[in-house]
Amino acid sequence: MKKILVLLLAVVMIFSFIACSEGGKDQGNNNNLEGSLEDILAKIYDTVEVGDSFNGHIKDSLMTTPITSENIVYYLGKEDIEFEDAIASEPMIQPGAFSLCLVRVKEDADIEKIKADIKENVDPMKWICVGVEPENVIVDNIGDVVFLIMSNDQAKPMHDAFLALKG
Repeated sequence: MKKILVLLLAVVMIFSFIACSEGGKDQGNNNNLEGSLEDILAKIYDTVEVGDSFNGHIKDSLMTTPITSENIVYYLGKEDIEFEDAIASEPMIQPGAFSLCLVRVKEDADIEKIKADIKENVDPMKWICVGVEPENVIVDNIGDVVFLIMSNDQAKPMHDAFLALKG
């Protein structure tokens, strides 16, 4: 009888261990945002609550540009940031300083270091005649997607729209 009880407990422990380890894998994946960076960007713009100045002037002239090794310093401030995919969204005609970048980092990347590198090196005065105050440069992440916004008017609403994607 004791052997059967020990065997039964061993089987229960094995199943419990398997269930717990698979649950941990699922939790890790739930932290990441689903979809392409373009899809995530569209969700941000569709849900952001901004004023008429953005909707009337900036939103109509936005252009999405892939971030590559040739333009990474302009958008993210540093050339040795490793990522899987990255895009920048900026107006074609700059009525004011505005830049929103999304970066999907590699699987084992040190996200906190990448965020700190971007925050320390990005140039909030990269535009001719206009710039962004340092407090309006926000770098954050959800899972493997790093978010950078530089805007004197729209930083907080854009950040809030990004955070709302965490769901």
